[in-house]
Amino acid sequence: MAAVLPGEIEAGIRDLHAGHTTVAALLVAIEAPGLKRLALILAEHVPQHPEHSLYNLLAQNDEDAAHSRYNYLIRRLVSYERAAECEKSNSESLN
Repeated sequence: MAAVLPGEIEAGIRDLHAGHTTVAALLVAIEAPGLKRLALILAEHVPQHPEHSLYNLLAQNDEDAAHSRYNYLIRRLVSYERAAECEKSNSESLN
């Protein structure tokens, strides 16, 4: 399983801009509002219902593991966003 790690957020943004439906792109679409607050530039068009699309994409490869993989990926993305928010807040307080 190719997990979406913090370093792959850029790949998800790139995939969204290119109109590709990938795990990375759908995760970025799910968390688009939070990522926009972090000043990450996102595509103008974000797919509707990216949560469902991500689950369906994961189920294509392994339907039995789709739910646990989905939850794992969402937790990783939320963890990244929280860490990035803390870092941004810390750097702003230093300025």
